[in-house]
Amino acid sequence: MRLTVFWERMAEHFGEAYADSFARDHVMSGLGGRTVHQALADGWEAKDVWRVVCAAMDVPYDKR
Repeated sequence: MRLTVFWERMAEHFGEAYADSFARDHVMSGLGGRTVHQALADGWEAKDVWRVVCAAMDVPYDKR
């Protein structure tokens, strides 16, 4: 998954304004105690981060 697609999906699910706030502030156990931004900076693949977000935040299957 391209990073641009990842951020588009984040914006679609959380809303344009909240997506970045969520990504900066929400620490997720599925990301090893990291935020989305930290996981991406640490080299996690965007598709893997998206899968964790989907599982943790109950993103509907058709949006995954």
